[in-house]
Amino acid sequence: MQEDSSTTAPPAEYCYRHPTEATRVHCTRCGRPICTACMIPAPVGHQCPECVEEARRQFQQSPAGRAQRRLRPPSGLSATRAILIVLFAAYFVEVYAGGPNSIITGPDNQVLFNLGAMAPIAVAAGQWWRLFTATLLHAGILHIGLNAWALWIFGALVVNTFGRRKFLVIYIVSAFLGSATSYAFGPVLSLGVGASGAIVGLFGAFIAYNVKRRHLASAMGNLRWAATIIVINAILGFGFAGVDWRAHVGGLLAGAAVGAGLDEAGPRQYRSAIAIATTVGVVLVGIVLVMWRTNQLAPLVPASF
Repeated sequence: MQEDSSTTAPPAEYCYRHPTEATRVHCTRCGRPICTACMIPAPVGHQCPECVEEARRQFQQSPAGRAQRRLRPPSGLSATRAILIVLFAAYFVEVYAGGPNSIITGPDNQVLFNLGAMAPIAVAAGQWWRLFTATLLHAGILHIGLNAWALWIFGALVVNTFGRRKFLVIYIVSAFLGSATSYAFGPVLSLGVGASGAIVGLFGAFIAYNVKRRHLASAMGNLRWAATIIVINAILGFGFAGVDWRAHVGGLLAGAAVGAGLDEAGPRQYRSAIAIATTVGVVLVGIVLVMWRTNQLAPLVPASF
C-alpha cells in the first residue's frame, strides 16, 4: 500500500544549540531548529536567543534605542561602580600612607609592600593573601586611571551579558589566576600591583561569549575589535618593562574559560555542573601554580619571615 505523503509527519530535527533535543519548531527569523528551552515568543511564532539578542542590539543602535539609553543607564554600571569605588578607596589609602607626593606617582615600594603588594618571596613565606590584596593596589594615578577606564567599558558589557553574580565570579577568579600566573612565572625580586588581571579576565569572558555566537554579524564585529585590543595590549606588554604581561595572560585565559563555562555550556541538564566544574577547575590550576612556585622559592625565604 502506498503511503499518503500528505499525512506523513516531517522528520524531527535537532536544536542547533542543544544537539540532543529533538524539535520541529524553527526560529521565525533565521529558520534554524530550536527546542523548548530556546523558544522565545515573538510577534509571529518563536525566535532563538541569538536572533533576539541581535534584534536587541539593532534596536540599541537605532535612534529610539539611543534615546532610551539616555533615559536609563545600563544596569551593568551599578556593579561596575561598586568595584571602582573599592579600587579608588584603596588608592586613597595608598595616598594617605605614602603622603601627598604619592598622589600622582603612587607610594614607594615599601609602602606598597606594607599594604599588601604581591612579592614572590613573601607569598612563598606564607603570605598568600597578597595574591588578592595586590589586585586592589595601583602604582600611580595613570595606572589606576587606565584600569578604571577599561573596567568601565568591559564591566558593564559583562554584567549585562552574564548577570551580576557571574560577573563577580569571572572577576574574582580572573584576579586570582592573574596573580597566580605572575607569581609562578615572574621574577623572584619583583613587586606586583594592579587589577589588570581581573579586568583582562572580563575581556576574556567577552571574547568567549562572542566566539560562541560568531555566526552573528555583531559578534564577528566584536571579535575583530577584541583582536585589535589584544594586539595593542601585546605590544604594550612586551614593549614596556612595567607591564605585567604574565598577569594579563593568566587573567585572559581564566576569564575566557570561566566565561565559556558559565555561558550555558553543554546539554541543559548538565549546565550547572559544567559551570561549577569549569570555575573550580580554573581555581585549582591557580592553586597548583602557587604550590609549585612556593616549593621552588622555599629555599630562598629568609628566616626573618
